[in-house]
Amino acid sequence: MTTELRFETVDTLKVRDAKDVEEVVRAAIASEQPLEIVGHGTRRQIGQPMATNAVLDLSALNAVTSYEPNELIITVQSGAPLADVQSLIDSKNQQFAFEPVDISALLGVTGSGTIGGMIGAGLAGPRRIKAGGVRDHLLGAHAVSGFGDSFKTGGRVVKNVTGYDLCKLLAGSWGTLAVMTEVTLKVMPKPESERTLLLSGLDDLAANRAMTAALGSPFDVSGAAHLPNSAFRPATGALAGLGSRGRAVTLLRLEGIAASVADRADSLARALASFAAAEMLQDEASAAVWRAIRDVEPFAAGGTLGAWPVWRIVCPPAAGGALGQALAHDTGGDVLYDWGGGLIWATMPRKPDAQAGLLRQRVEAVGGHAALIRAAEQVRRDVDVFQPQPAGLAGLSERVRHSFDPRIILNRGRMVRGAAT
Repeated sequence: MTTELRFETVDTLKVRDAKDVEEVVRAAIASEQPLEIVGHGTRRQIGQPMATNAVLDLSALNAVTSYEPNELIITVQSGAPLADVQSLIDSKNQQFAFEPVDISALLGVTGSGTIGGMIGAGLAGPRRIKAGGVRDHLLGAHAVSGFGDSFKTGGRVVKNVTGYDLCKLLAGSWGTLAVMTEVTLKVMPKPESERTLLLSGLDDLAANRAMTAALGSPFDVSGAAHLPNSAFRPATGALAGLGSRGRAVTLLRLEGIAASVADRADSLARALASFAAAEMLQDEASAAVWRAIRDVEPFAAGGTLGAWPVWRIVCPPAAGGALGQALAHDTGGDVLYDWGGGLIWATMPRKPDAQAGLLRQRVEAVGGHAALIRAAEQVRRDVDVFQPQPAGLAGLSERVRHSFDPRIILNRGRMVRGAAT
């Protein structure tokens, strides 16, 4: 890329390789021009609005560099479409065990985004309680720092203890530390079978206790979610049949070899009989329901609740039921629970601050944190999208960021309100 970079108008700079990325970042440093990092742009609505007229487009970095199904690893460029990579590993009966969230329905956009966006956002689905998060499956990365220099972290093996584990920092950094150009991820075999137990009619607190009991059992539960009756407003797709029952539903997933799954499901149903009699969903019917929970389909854009702000709340699982119940009561909103109550998705009637003051007060009181995933641009300008950090932690985060990007060139202001100028 030899074209002079002036950054005088809105420039979209579509790079071809890591050398191009280095050149663009160095030109941005020289011009003191911050860069917005995008792949397919499906997550651009998340975060504080950024002030920049230069977009670094990674979508042409879309190759699968290496895939070794027998070794359970895949190396891809960061602009590779997530849907294409998932289709490739699915053809070998493999998967990303952390169940990457497809945020498109929630935000009302098209496409599931890129591998780089998946890692930058760090959003994992229901199996996180068993398999870990995105960062736990990121083995290595090539990236360009805010100095304009390429670096490599991690490797292509599961156990890699050479140097600092910078992969953990890149996952969930929303593009504020470095521009990833290539990543290596761990994949896992897909389970032979799955079953989901349905417990109907439990309130939020009883459901919280049932999920805790299931996750503490020896039956290897890989998903625990609760949908209050209000979360089915309106019910579509895989959730429509559940909503037609007119009652709240608690769901518990078991996966593995068919014979083992059947035995464990029966045993778990007996163990939870004091809460409610269990019904069963099997295989594809079960998988469809968990995809809908993963992607927060009850709150999808365009539905009855589609215009309301959506918060993603992480809290101690034992506090989840009481917290969610209180938020729904006090705001007139709706909630759904994942991770056994440790993850709450909440949607609330529109207010200028998306009810951030009330919500964060309640969340902080139980030791949790919250991020505003969907809201109008003006709301995202006026409130902290990501959880404000205590002074000590904020100072540490700032030092880490400056060690990667001292001029704050990369996605300036996306994670901290007021830092875009």
